Amino acid sequence: MTEIHLVEHAPATVVSLPDAVGRALAVSRIVDAVPDPYEPGLWRLRAGSKVGAVVLDVPGRDAVTLRITPKVPIERLFFLLGYSLDPSGWREGTVDVAGHDGLLPAFAHAVERQTDRAVRQGLLQGYRLTEATAFVVRGRIREAEQIRRRFGAPLPLEIAYDEFTTDIAENRILRTAVERLLRLPGVPRGTRARLMHQRARLSDVAPLVRGQAVPAWQPNRLNARYHVALRLAGLVLDGTSTEHLPGGLRMNGFLFDMNRVFEDFVCVALREALSRYGGRGTLQAGNVYLDEDDVIRMRPDFVWYGESGLPLAVADAKYKAGKPRGYPDADLYQMLAYCTSLGLKDGHLVYAKGNAPHFGHMVRRSGIVLHQHALDLGQAPSELLGSVSALAARMMRT
Repeated sequence: MTEIHLVEHAPATVVSLPDAVGRALAVSRIVDAVPDPYEPGLWRLRAGSKVGAVVLDVPGRDAVTLRITPKVPIERLFFLLGYSLDPSGWREGTVDVAGHDGLLPAFAHAVERQTDRAVRQGLLQGYRLTEATAFVVRGRIREAEQIRRRFGAPLPLEIAYDEFTTDIAENRILRTAVERLLRLPGVPRGTRARLMHQRARLSDVAPLVRGQAVPAWQPNRLNARYHVALRLAGLVLDGTSTEHLPGGLRMNGFLFDMNRVFEDFVCVALREALSRYGGRGTLQAGNVYLDEDDVIRMRPDFVWYGESGLPLAVADAKYKAGKPRGYPDADLYQMLAYCTSLGLKDGHLVYAKGNAPHFGHMVRRSGIVLHQHALDLGQAPSELLGSVSALAARMMRT
């Protein structure tokens, strides 16, 4: 097996690849893949914001594994993901990565440990609606189905009933996440053995079929011991994918887009920090238009509305590195449009890193100030949340 190691947003690496694999990577946009103009068989690969692992199975040849390491430590990535999913339930040290520096090994270990904690006392049981064909009445008769399928015949019966079982949404999500991880190469042998043990515990539960929607579950007192495991399992299901490509190639991946991870964290953290000031926050606001006819729709990452329903602040998260000459001007134009539409005199752009923690631009003949902030993701979680609280306070002062 050929292994290629890249680092998020690092300079391009030249590697030898079959042309079919290079073209597949280029089409998938997982990385920037460009053939070398002088040496056939060489490709220049540069990782962008996607991190994780991808395996390409090439018919008649060794598989190619591509691993992309995030710039932030794995523990910090878990914090960003976990806080975005459940800010009130996050606790430092909740998820143990056991010193793994690879994204997939760390996730596999964390999912296995949390699954073990969830099911150690026995599988959660609940009621599930079951539809079946039978010769005795159980529950209720599905009259429409009886007429459509049986044409008025009395037997067999089309029935529906509530069954008390372990084959419920929570267990199915855990079982499917374990199955997905076991299919991925790169999971350490010890972790793989423990995942197989968890699969045996969940053997009476049917895994989800690929393409089937993940069933909804609601946090409550009865499934409290499942909460962390279910959120991690949900991340696994969102991050894993399989594609069948031309030429018999198959791509199996476990990936996260750091753009989305950062955006989700900033928006959720701002919502939590601003809650003390009263009002409500909207993520990916969908009711913002640039023109009077409501034709040109815009989607600010975050808008904070006051008790009166009027917008008080707007922010956009950008997972970009500041350059010596500053941030991209296009970000400022976008924020200016948001402020003009919402009637705000201040707009806030939040970057993952930068040359300075804050910089402001007064727009000519408008009175609008465009603020650029930088969050240091290298800080400890408590310090990072403190930086977001300081940003929220600044937003309320402007």
